[in-house]
Amino acid sequence: MPESLVERAREALDNAYVPYSEYTVGAALRTADGEVYVGCNIENANYSNSLHAEEVAIAEAVKNGHTEFDRLVVTSGARDGVTPCGMCRQTLAEFCDEDLPVVCDLGGDDVAEYTLGELLPNTISLDTLEAAAAKRDAGADE
Repeated sequence: MPESLVERAREALDNAYVPYSEYTVGAALRTADGEVYVGCNIENANYSNSLHAEEVAIAEAVKNGHTEFDRLVVTSGARDGVTPCGMCRQTLAEFCDEDLPVVCDLGGDDVAEYTLGELLPNTISLDTLEAAAAKRDAGADE
């Protein structure tokens, strides 16, 4: 696991805007062709308008034409092994296979590594939505 991705995620912590929780989160997302996009959390007094580090990184990557990714690193100022939240996991699942490595920073040189599928089994996808629609349509025909 390239240490540079952990370092990039840690560097992103410096830009976090967290006046409410004071809990900084940074993310480094590597594209299939090797480019790295970073994100940090940006809080809002309305809380629901806050942005998560992972979604900032993926939005920047998609904005720049990337939709294939091969690794995500997530860190926090606490170096507590923070994992992406459910919303970020679902956003990642829109673009990534279930085998995407998700590396969580435990501090120092220690990390925990999961796959996206481990963190979000049975995700909502185009396939599940189409299957639900087909089942609904079949029930309407009876």
